[in-house]
Amino acid sequence: MSINLIYKSILEAIIENINAGIHVVDHNSKTIFYNKFMSELEGLDIKEVMGKSILEIFPFLTEETSTVLTVLKTKKPIYLKNQTYLNTYGKQINTINSTIPFKISPTKYGALEIAKDITKEKELLKKLEILQQELASTDTNKKQIKGYTFKCIIGEDDGFLDTISFAKAASKSSSTVFIYGETGTGKELFAQSIHNESDRQNKPFIAQNCAALPETLLEGILFGTTKGSFTGAINRPGLFEQADGGTLLLDEINSMGLPLQAKLLRVLQEGFIRRLGGLTDIPCNVRIIATTNEEPMKAIKRNALRKDLYYRLNVINIRIPPLRNRKKDIPLLAEHFIKKYNIGLQKDVWDLSKEVQNSFLQYDWPGNVRELENIIESAMNMIDNEHILKPKHFSTKIKDLIIKSDEIEDINISLTEENTLDNVLNNIEKELIIKSLDESSFNITKAAKKLGIKRQSLQHKIKKHKIERK
Repeated sequence: MSINLIYKSILEAIIENINAGIHVVDHNSKTIFYNKFMSELEGLDIKEVMGKSILEIFPFLTEETSTVLTVLKTKKPIYLKNQTYLNTYGKQINTINSTIPFKISPTKYGALEIAKDITKEKELLKKLEILQQELASTDTNKKQIKGYTFKCIIGEDDGFLDTISFAKAASKSSSTVFIYGETGTGKELFAQSIHNESDRQNKPFIAQNCAALPETLLEGILFGTTKGSFTGAINRPGLFEQADGGTLLLDEINSMGLPLQAKLLRVLQEGFIRRLGGLTDIPCNVRIIATTNEEPMKAIKRNALRKDLYYRLNVINIRIPPLRNRKKDIPLLAEHFIKKYNIGLQKDVWDLSKEVQNSFLQYDWPGNVRELENIIESAMNMIDNEHILKPKHFSTKIKDLIIKSDEIEDINISLTEENTLDNVLNNIEKELIIKSLDESSFNITKAAKKLGIKRQSLQHKIKKHKIERK
């Protein structure tokens, strides 16, 4: 084997196994190399990307916002550029990119982009920033209030305002609270607000996600451990002891195992905890707030939640309405998130376009307020020197899912002797098929999926209407 082939083999092995995404384009911005890491990062199939231009792959980008196109134009590298966008699955991706030009011929240059996924690092940074803000904020009596308060909860919907009022009343009590709300509705926001308006506000607020840990580990974390209770165990207080005098939030309590639920029930009834492996009962003065993203009765029916524990926790019941039931709050929330990311991203965005706002109002928001925030943050990263968020600033996935333009225009629906109902329906069907094929670059599988029919059915209709590729 020649030395050049050896070097090539080594280089290919490095590129395919390096912990970074690599995207290489030629002088026409056509993809000539796209490694597996980049494919997984962006949620794109390598075969779909090869040979396509940057703007074909990412239609929400422009010549100004694409680092690759900028480098091709200027022939100058861009190092360590922060980028945030949504992949094809709607997942937010945060990367640091370096884009470097390379010479193909004396007059032609390509571009190599290297992307490092920093999604987790950015999440940790956000938490750190929030913590720093919490530590810096004080009330008029210089007493530290950590986390959210009811002033942070945004909404004008009558039903939602009733929920807020009920939660405010709950903050005056020390009874247990059970909060039900779908994912992304703001259950922890309500829990922290209740704590921060209660007489326990200067005591600890501790949150624990019950779905995040196996039951054996969760038990030790909640109740504490005694040295020798298991291999490596040390004398360590649990969350009940750490939250003494304050509030303990048990998030997704329906994910806690039934045996541990029984032990929790006993603690609530007796007011004492016993460390894992310990012999001493320790009194605890802790207010419990429990949350679930599943309808409680459904959780009880499928044996995920003990009925007796539910009734013990459900002294004060708060149900947070999903965003689809309070759509009048969507413009208000969108305005709030735009202001938030104007500061964080140093933008000057004023509002949503009418088309985007109408689309938002028609969408059902299964991910609720969290989904709305993520989508706006993504679009805010894409806008540059403009003041209105328009459809072009959103990813293809989001546009297909939420921002739907009028599908067909100028179809003759007047019925005459020649233009019968069958003819009109055939014309509409033909127009829809042609439009879907055009949008899918005549990829029959993709067009069939867009139309919601089988591939074989679409092939039959293409023959029926005598549709030919342009």
